[in-house]
Amino acid sequence: MQIVTQFPRVVRDLRNVWIPLADGTRLAARIWLPEDAAADPVPAILEYIPYRKHDGTGGRDVPMHAYLAGHGYGCVRVDIRGSGESDGLLSDEYLKGEQDDAVEVIAWIARQPWCTGAVGMTGISWGGFNALQVAARRPPALKAIITHCSTDERYDGDVHYIGGCLSYDNIAWGSAMLAIGSQPPAPDIVGEGWRAMWLERLENATLLTAHWMRRQRRDSYWRQGSVCEDFAAITCAVYAVGGWADGYASAVGRLLAGLTCPRKGLIGPWAHKFPHAGVPGPAIGWLQEALRWWDHWLKGRDTGIMAEPSLRAWMQESVPPRVHYAERPGRWVAEESWPSPNIRPLRLFLDPGTLDDKAGPSTNVIVRTPQTLGATAGEWCPYGYHGEHPADQREDDGRSICFDSAPLADRIEMLGAPVVTLTVTADKPVAFLAVRLCDVAPDGASTRVSYKALNLTRRDGLETAKPIEPGRPMTVAIMLYDLGYVFPAGHRIRLAVSTTMWPLIWPAPEAPTVTLTTGASFLDLPVRAPRPSDAALPDFAEPECGPPAPISLTRPDQRRRRVERDLNDGSLVMRYTRDWGAERHADIDLLTSSIGQETYRIVEDAPLSARQSSSWTVILERGTWKVRTESRTTVTSTAGAFRVVATLDAYEGETRVLSRSWDETILRDLM
Repeated sequence: MQIVTQFPRVVRDLRNVWIPLADGTRLAARIWLPEDAAADPVPAILEYIPYRKHDGTGGRDVPMHAYLAGHGYGCVRVDIRGSGESDGLLSDEYLKGEQDDAVEVIAWIARQPWCTGAVGMTGISWGGFNALQVAARRPPALKAIITHCSTDERYDGDVHYIGGCLSYDNIAWGSAMLAIGSQPPAPDIVGEGWRAMWLERLENATLLTAHWMRRQRRDSYWRQGSVCEDFAAITCAVYAVGGWADGYASAVGRLLAGLTCPRKGLIGPWAHKFPHAGVPGPAIGWLQEALRWWDHWLKGRDTGIMAEPSLRAWMQESVPPRVHYAERPGRWVAEESWPSPNIRPLRLFLDPGTLDDKAGPSTNVIVRTPQTLGATAGEWCPYGYHGEHPADQREDDGRSICFDSAPLADRIEMLGAPVVTLTVTADKPVAFLAVRLCDVAPDGASTRVSYKALNLTRRDGLETAKPIEPGRPMTVAIMLYDLGYVFPAGHRIRLAVSTTMWPLIWPAPEAPTVTLTTGASFLDLPVRAPRPSDAALPDFAEPECGPPAPISLTRPDQRRRRVERDLNDGSLVMRYTRDWGAERHADIDLLTSSIGQETYRIVEDAPLSARQSSSWTVILERGTWKVRTESRTTVTSTAGAFRVVATLDAYEGETRVLSRSWDETILRDLM
């Protein structure tokens, strides 16, 4: 990445600015601003997240926001109420109050003498979510947003539930937030009251894992903040950005299809990253592209960006399965609109062991897979680190029921969402189906290119739950995650079907047997014919950013994923280490470190043996001042209920200042 040190305008970094709210709360902001903005006002770009503006995201904020400020913008990075140095309490994600505060913040920004009155909003993940949510509130000054790696659908499109099945990330992320959200404000900014603020946060910390697990259907809790409920509420311009390796890539297509405002979409090969730092590569000159967007919508300049295709996507070439990719070969393709008339469904029927272009006779195929299936699945939401991508699927394929096409005579390119329609019966009142779409090379290597799961009790919609009537046929459609992928000639298309996928989804209370009817079941694939216009697309520039923040690693980050099998008792144990390393922030004389450990255990034929544990330790140090928060969460289940046991401990120096514990029982709602 090229580091740019000279900009059209000299930048000031205002390390802490208080934004007052109507209820007396102060939110803490960091602002990058052209030095002459008072005399020559600029539009503003807001990023609004709870991850601590100095030590939390400072490493990526500084080069990005200073770059945009140097090109004539006021970049305002605000810590949400109850996080960082901001007053108040943070009790949950994406609450209406969070949006209310943002509407006030935008109005405050627009009133500043250095601002022209035009405001944009940007963010990745949490910041991408609330950019969409705040846009739906239509604050008058908000003219455009860029949302990265986010979703329009909070229940089925986030970390909590996958097709009505409980996701492992619901537990892991909730435990991580218990520690991350319990950190204190900086004493040098808030003064002597820092300890009282910290204790208030600790005493009111929410066990989010349990909070989310109590809401097992897509009810009003999840609909709030899901902008798909009313796409028309968003009238400002939207640029939706994602990556095929990220858990949120499918949202880009849904936003393009659902929104009626001016909009664009971009999907690269990346994990949960900004495109200028995208992994797997190639990364692109995203900040230059963002400037074209902001210049058009906030400065009224004709940059040509809205005359370009609605969607640009990286068409990935086939690669051998690996748990990490530095680069993904492919090329950029474009669609003038989405959904695109250039996508044609290819229907393949499920016959015993095969995928065929014509339906064969109806045959019953039994699907009953081991509880330990899923060890090769990888992460739901990779962040670009080693070990996160799905491994060779042959192990899990061998334990699933697979349907393979004949070797392809020609390459086939796909863009969009595959859909599998299955006619099935089940012998238990609760049963899940997981489906994986794989690219099988001539040597047998199996690369997963898409997947999804469905809780069959949610067959009539994720808002409702109905027990399965054993033996009664059901026809269900499962929409897989979007893909942009090339199946080469000579390769096979494989659909793998299972009743388990541990640890990505929590198992059903009893091991079900599902009977699938072939001939009546089929797979629709979104085939896109290559077009000469793809080759004429202009290349993105090489990545640029501003000078880095003065941060040095004192302990390198490490990621490890270990799988242990005990052939005597049939158990599988998976251990994930998420060590973010230790960093020294020279400009604020602060040392930070965080490390997470996750353990997933299950026994081959015992779904009630499932156990997930997650622990996090987060440390802040400055001279003799040292604080540490530790969270531990364990989830187990019986046939009728989940049990969530958690602790939160906080230390100042080596003195424990607070300890909290939870032991909650949550009834299973056909889950």
